[in-house]
Amino acid sequence: MIRLYSLFALLDLALVVIALIDCLATEEFAIRALPRVVWVLLILLFSPVGPIAWFVAGRPARPVRLSNGTTWRPGAGFPESERPVRRGPVAPDDDPEFLRSLAASRKEDEQLLQKWEADLRRREEDLRRRQSDPDGRDRQP
Repeated sequence: MIRLYSLFALLDLALVVIALIDCLATEEFAIRALPRVVWVLLILLFSPVGPIAWFVAGRPARPVRLSNGTTWRPGAGFPESERPVRRGPVAPDDDPEFLRSLAASRKEDEQLLQKWEADLRRREEDLRRRQSDPDGRDRQP
């Protein structure tokens, strides 16, 4: 009986050590469900359930081989050819017609700005002419 308990204790210790090393060696962004610190505490405090939970729910998901022979990695999104078609309103950043209209309005804005600058220069020249006398002296305000 003692041998059986010692075997279970040894298996539990091996499971905890392997899960802890795997958790600490995994990149932070790849850990699922909980932050690394919480996973370490779960592995250490809730021995055999914590390490098993790490292997089931915490490890990074493995790439999946699709039926067409390509590999899909979790978090990679859809390939462009398989992207679902959106039905309904589209965000302005994704609407090509809206983006073209922005480019057109930008040209109109630049033309309007050039017109305003030319008008401002003309008004400043008129103001300078009015302030100077015909004999070339400036008037006192």
